[in-house]
Amino acid sequence: MNRRSSRLNDFFDTYTKDLTAEDLHRLFTRDTRDAYKFFMRGRDADAVARLPWHRRIIAEIRILFLGFSMKLSPARRVVFGGSLVLAFVGLVNLFRGIGIIELVRLPFIGGVGIVGPQFRQGTWSMLLAFALMNLLVLLEVADRLSLKNDLEIARDIQQAMLPSGLYSGDAVETFGMSRPANTVGGDFYDILPLDDGRLVITLGDVAGKGSPAALLMALLLAMLRTLVDEKLEPADLITRLNVQVCRHAPGSRFITLFYAVYEPLTGKLTYVSAGHMPPLVLRRDGTCERLSDGGIALGMFEHSTYTTGQMVMQPKDLVAVYSDGITEAENPGGKPFDEIGLETALKASARDSLSGMGAAVVRAVERHTDDTRFADDLTILLLRRTAPAAAGV
Repeated sequence: MNRRSSRLNDFFDTYTKDLTAEDLHRLFTRDTRDAYKFFMRGRDADAVARLPWHRRIIAEIRILFLGFSMKLSPARRVVFGGSLVLAFVGLVNLFRGIGIIELVRLPFIGGVGIVGPQFRQGTWSMLLAFALMNLLVLLEVADRLSLKNDLEIARDIQQAMLPSGLYSGDAVETFGMSRPANTVGGDFYDILPLDDGRLVITLGDVAGKGSPAALLMALLLAMLRTLVDEKLEPADLITRLNVQVCRHAPGSRFITLFYAVYEPLTGKLTYVSAGHMPPLVLRRDGTCERLSDGGIALGMFEHSTYTTGQMVMQPKDLVAVYSDGITEAENPGGKPFDEIGLETALKASARDSLSGMGAAVVRAVERHTDDTRFADDLTILLLRRTAPAAAGV
């Protein structure tokens, strides 16, 4: 008995860990009030206030029910409505009739009660439990929807930080697109024209996804743009950026990054790959190459060094930089899309515009995964030389 009592005490202590009276008070006051206001938004408060009290109660219950249930997905809405119907059917089966409900028992007088519905023993406990469970569901949904609204605002801010997508200049055109797996993501790309006519393109992938990765992505993009303004050479820039990431990012996070500077007049691309997926170079003769010179991912070791790679693009040559969300996307059988799938999709749409090629890659990944929602962020950045090579190149 003592052992069983000790186990129960341990379970109770664990289950109620960090619980305070203030938490319970806030649950039934501020949290409940805030959830009520959240689901009652949009109602005509003045019109409801003018109703008789009994009609006002019915109207507010109706508005609250619709305000909550219509924010659920259709399938969840049907399940919730079905649970209410089943609860009502169960309550009818437990109904015993109309009688005196004893409220209190007084000395010499006996029981004092009111006329009301009578149910089988235990029904009121079940009703109270049902009401408390629905209260918790309301509070959780209100919290999640409020968070979703904040994340949607964060998504808009994140998208505003990225280029508009298509960029065309002298002898070059580029296109980038990113689709986060969640509302916000850790992938990013950038297209930055320099004062001397060169063009910077970069694509990065923060380990993980969701809000933590999105915050680190914003930090990295700000640091990167600051270093670009200092006109550093690619290897020096990535070395400096790695130091900053090591100092300011959590130790459990790392970032893969491809950074390149393109010279439109000569077609020369100077690049550094910091642990990133090797970009594909599709030559006009149909051959395919990979760019891999660089070093390890950012944020792993503060004193990492990086090497620079170079290649020359001919007219109609294409460079495709991408995140691993594309090549690692798996079909229901667990087979990844892989570089072969990406290369095939790019070659099949080679005659399309860059935006059309990007869309074709996304559609190919969707067909491969048999889903329009991805397990990881998906980003692709395309660069194509559009003018004849300069004489002597």
